[in-house]
Amino acid sequence: MFGLVLPSACYGDLVSHRAVIQSLREFVLEREWGQFHSVVNLAKSISIESGELLECFQWSDEAEQLRVQSELADVLTYAYLLADRLGLDPDAIVAEKLEESRSKYPVEKARGRSLKYDEL
Repeated sequence: MFGLVLPSACYGDLVSHRAVIQSLREFVLEREWGQFHSVVNLAKSISIESGELLECFQWSDEAEQLRVQSELADVLTYAYLLADRLGLDPDAIVAEKLEESRSKYPVEKARGRSLKYDEL
C-alpha cells in the first residue's frame, strides 16, 4: 500500500535511533516540556496517538499515506521518549522481544497461522 519513504534531509542519509532520541531530547529541553513527560503521561500519549493512527483506517482499509505517516511518527516519538525516560535502549528491547517471540512461535508450528502461542 505504501511505498518506501526516505528520511528527512535534515538527518542526512542515515538516521540512527540514537540521533533521533538525541534530537527529541533537545526538542523537549528547548521547550521545557520534560516536566510533563512522566512515565504515565508518555504511556497515555502512546495510546492516544495509536488511536489517531487507527482512526486513519476507520472507514476504509485504504488510508492517506501522509496522514498515516504523521500519526505513526507521533506513536514512535512517544515510544522513544518513554524508552528514554525508562533508561531503555529501543533496539535492545525490540531485539530481546523478537528472541522471546521466536521461541514462543517456532516457524514449524506458527507458519501461516494466527493462533496465539499457547494454542499452537
